[in-house]
Amino acid sequence: MIEFYYNAAPNPMKVALMLEELGLPYEAHPVDTRKGEQFTQAFKLINPNCKVPVLVDDGAVVFDSNAILLFLSEKYGQFAPKVDDTLKRASMYSWLMFIATGVGPFSGQSVHFRHSAPPTNEYALNRYDFEAHRHWSIVENHLRDHRYFLGADYSIVDMAFWGWARMIPFVLGLENAWVQFPQIKRLLGEIATREASKRAEALKTRHAFKAELDQEAKDFLFPQNIRLKGLRA
Repeated sequence: MIEFYYNAAPNPMKVALMLEELGLPYEAHPVDTRKGEQFTQAFKLINPNCKVPVLVDDGAVVFDSNAILLFLSEKYGQFAPKVDDTLKRASMYSWLMFIATGVGPFSGQSVHFRHSAPPTNEYALNRYDFEAHRHWSIVENHLRDHRYFLGADYSIVDMAFWGWARMIPFVLGLENAWVQFPQIKRLLGEIATREASKRAEALKTRHAFKAELDQEAKDFLFPQNIRLKGLRA
């Protein structure tokens, strides 16, 4: 049985989508990061980076959402181009890493400085908001000429995209986000019709996660603030 450690954030949800697409039995273990459960010694043993998601499959431990997508696609032989299809494999790696190292991090930082940081971070918000917009605009332009990221075939890249793309209005602070990004909206809508997507969305209702961003949650989510207090003392 696959063990899946998750919460309802974008990165774990893309793995949930992949597991549902594969139709594999798995046991979902909630990790409430606002309660600090990612810092327990037991969790550190499977991910020393103290983040979700983590997958344990037949003794193999994989962390980082995009690494998990690659691992599952290669082990189970689905949702990725064949190894000898060099052109499509190159495209898959390029776009998957674009999402992993660009879309995800810049979107996450845009969320942080827009919704969580003190309101005196104009420079930081401008930087990450600009880069998030730039990355999502690249995605929008690509999807104008491609049904899916790799052309005609639905793949792990689309699943990686789905995790963050649903959050664009929150990430960018836009009321008219889908007017600006109609191709992203199109692909999101198509993925939303898939039964696996519906099951993945339902997963986050199985367990209750702390919703309050109180001081305890901030201390767990943003431990750098505790360090800053020490430096200022």
